[in-house]
Amino acid sequence: MTCSHIQELDHGTPLRKSEHMVTLEIDGESVCVPEGTSIMRAAMEMGTKIPKLCATDSLEPFGSCRMCLVEIEGRRGYPASCTTPVAPGLKVKTQSPKLADLRRGVMELYISDHPLDCLTCSANGNCELQDTAGEVGLREVRYGFDGANHLKAEKDESNPYFTYDPSKCIVCNRCVRACEETQGTFALTIDGRGFASRVSAAGGDNFLDSECVSCGACVEACPTATLMEKSVIKIGQAEHAIETTCAYCGVGCSFKAEMRGNELVRMTPSKNGQANQGHSCVKGRFAWGYATHPDRITKPMIRKNITDPWTEVSWDEAINYAASEFKRIQAKYGRNSVGGITSSRCTNEETYLVQKLIRAAFGNNNVDTCARVCHSPTGYGLKQTLGESAGTQTFESVMKSDVVIVMGANPTDGHPVFASILKRRLRQGAKLIVIDPRRIDLIDTHHGRAQYHLPLRPGTNVAMLNALSHVIATEGLIAEEFVAERCDMVSFNKWREFVSQAENSPEALESITGVPAADVRAAARLYAEAGNGAIYYGLGVTEHSQGSTTVMGIANLAMATGNVGREGVGVNPLRGQNNVQGSCDMGSFPHEFPGYRHVSDLATRELFENAWGVPLQSEPGLRIPNMFEAALDGSFLGLYCEGEDIAQSDPNTQHVTAALSAMECIVVQDIFLNETAKFAHVFLPGSSFLEKDGTFTNAERRISRVRKVMPPLAGKADWEVTVELAKALGFEMHYKHPSEIMDEIARLTPTFSGVSYEKLEQLGSIQWPCNDEAPEGTPTMHIDEFVRGKGRFMLTRYQPTDERASKRFPLLLTTGRILSQYNVGAQTRRTDNTAWHPEDVIELHPVDAEERGISDGDWVGVASRAGETVLHARVSDRMQPGVVYTTFHFPESGANVITTDNSDWATNCPEYKVTAVELIKVSQPSEWQKRYREFSEQQAELLAARKANRTPA
Repeated sequence: MTCSHIQELDHGTPLRKSEHMVTLEIDGESVCVPEGTSIMRAAMEMGTKIPKLCATDSLEPFGSCRMCLVEIEGRRGYPASCTTPVAPGLKVKTQSPKLADLRRGVMELYISDHPLDCLTCSANGNCELQDTAGEVGLREVRYGFDGANHLKAEKDESNPYFTYDPSKCIVCNRCVRACEETQGTFALTIDGRGFASRVSAAGGDNFLDSECVSCGACVEACPTATLMEKSVIKIGQAEHAIETTCAYCGVGCSFKAEMRGNELVRMTPSKNGQANQGHSCVKGRFAWGYATHPDRITKPMIRKNITDPWTEVSWDEAINYAASEFKRIQAKYGRNSVGGITSSRCTNEETYLVQKLIRAAFGNNNVDTCARVCHSPTGYGLKQTLGESAGTQTFESVMKSDVVIVMGANPTDGHPVFASILKRRLRQGAKLIVIDPRRIDLIDTHHGRAQYHLPLRPGTNVAMLNALSHVIATEGLIAEEFVAERCDMVSFNKWREFVSQAENSPEALESITGVPAADVRAAARLYAEAGNGAIYYGLGVTEHSQGSTTVMGIANLAMATGNVGREGVGVNPLRGQNNVQGSCDMGSFPHEFPGYRHVSDLATRELFENAWGVPLQSEPGLRIPNMFEAALDGSFLGLYCEGEDIAQSDPNTQHVTAALSAMECIVVQDIFLNETAKFAHVFLPGSSFLEKDGTFTNAERRISRVRKVMPPLAGKADWEVTVELAKALGFEMHYKHPSEIMDEIARLTPTFSGVSYEKLEQLGSIQWPCNDEAPEGTPTMHIDEFVRGKGRFMLTRYQPTDERASKRFPLLLTTGRILSQYNVGAQTRRTDNTAWHPEDVIELHPVDAEERGISDGDWVGVASRAGETVLHARVSDRMQPGVVYTTFHFPESGANVITTDNSDWATNCPEYKVTAVELIKVSQPSEWQKRYREFSEQQAELLAARKANRTPA
């Protein structure tokens, strides 16, 4: 092998050529590798495997196991090859009689202190200790150790997903290092000395009660059965694996679904995953049991009224009944009386088909998606400023950031795999600024604190950004050359004049934001003077009455400081669900075709009319809030809802359920009978991500394959159901496989024109735009120029929300998520993740608790102008006085009963993050909760009666 031919082997990420190459000799053969490469890695490059136990390609070299010893000519001793770097002219032996004796001796010591149950061990067939013993030729063990050591230690089975058996631990430290280096939680350590050494989980007596976040990095790293998935113990080792993409958050992790036949044994993070790089979180790694949960509905059902029992019917009968009802409603009330909602949990292909059905078969543009209630301001704000409705970077880009602003996001809970990458960069010395009303985990890390936490009052995001911008504009911190070259100077000059006004100074706005002016000034200087400054934001930015304004303010800040168009910088929205980006890309908004092209554009409309063979409407249709209002007005009576639960996820629950009750035909397509389905007349069983082919698009614009690993439990994938419904409505769709749907998307959508399943197989994933100009995708956007040409600065005048604290409602409620649960909880509530978070609680500051006589764990009534509910209290100094917090993962908690119908001025995105409330200690549930339970019990009885009402297929 020569320096110009470094080959990629199957042992991990290939080495990259560098300016400084080193030539050495290993086992008599010359090899050339980059300077700094370990001898072990150099040997791997030439196809020579050196025995190892503590080394792995995902962790830094450690050199503790003494299995990878080598001989180096002219050097004394036997150095560990994993920690010894190459040097010019080295002559290395990886095999010799002496090395063989040493390795067998070391292995004998390991096995002597290991249980003698290899044949019955659950890791049999997948144990590195067994494999390595075979590699070094160990055939017998001459001695063993008795007495007080870890062989007699009890197994810890507290974690619902994996066991910890200290008797099998060889103290290789891989789990400890994985927790530190990969996850960044530092929850594991080694206790004891010598043969009494054992792994210990910090902060508790067992794994469940400890600081462990159950990401699975320790289980993945363990070379024995010490840390072992309970599913593997129960089912046995897998016999084949299929790579797919996680169906939880917007990180888009790649996983190998390890199978025995059609039974899923475990999910392991793929080292080839370009978004997650072999890491995972508790949801993607372990919380997949919902896919085969007994609550799954696998038979189509219909009923005339929501007070009637469900009747199980055949697929044909259910689809034909739904189509006939939609036709009846349109004939009676007009073409615009029906519509549909696409899902951010479904694939791009399925979402594309739903919006196509609505536009072509219903004949209107009444289509919307859950992005309406989360990231629609991102689409609007970034389109206005940068010209494209998406984030600018890869997640890996943060490894080149010098200063990171995290605003209105809680990555360790909402996007934990990205959070691990970010924490790795912070440990390397990058600086962190957190803008959030709540003290999130990132503020206090194991290697120091965020440089600045700006705990602004809920609803004052725009004021905060104006204050930061004022400092940059008035202290000479603008990247003048970048702005002059890349931005529209008319809009920039207006912006600079606006933010430079005294009313936008940190001092003037301190009374509004609640943040000391000195901290704001210092944070602004830190970001502006960084080599690379990146901004990551979440729903704490978008879910406000000024959500779109805030997004534009973030883009202004990035452009003014020149932090766009290269790695390590950018404007990066952290999308909440697995395919929020994709559902927007696919044309799920009522005013846009796929690719964010307005329905009024004649050329675009003609393109789709020619492809679909029907005339299309030029006027935008109804948004979700407009659908509700029209339903109550009697003009919108039919809804096709695929994969969304608007009765739980949308604000002002009582208003939503009133609108649903007013409709004459609701068709729900989902895997469970969710809250919305309680108001449905037709239920079409959905398919989980494990049961279908397709693609998801994550927050990086990364398109990744979803692959079917088991047959659909109900017999049909979601895309097939939509095709059949369209046919029953009189509009034929001809597809044999989702790849053909993607081919159509590529033909009709410029940013996707180069995307195909064939290319995805070749590249693993693709970040759009992917076209003739960027045939392999676009990791970083806006490199030479912005998509819109010149970047446009927008004026961001602070407008206080109508929802303000008052004498009646003196506290401000904000909402968010927690690590173990996901969105409305339909998936995670049906897994063992409830061990960590069995209910939503209300979090409040000790001062507010003391004033109201509330103690930790008390039942607390939470009242707003929209409604009231009851939650258990959690007294916490994470909150600032005057601000309370809750999650929305459990429908019975009624979190959205109290959120109001305030919304973003541009997009109608609800203002979940600012609700004026009062708390009072109570002893029983709210009236709404009582009604909810009665209605849920009634619907459960009607569901249970379906078998008695089943009609022949």
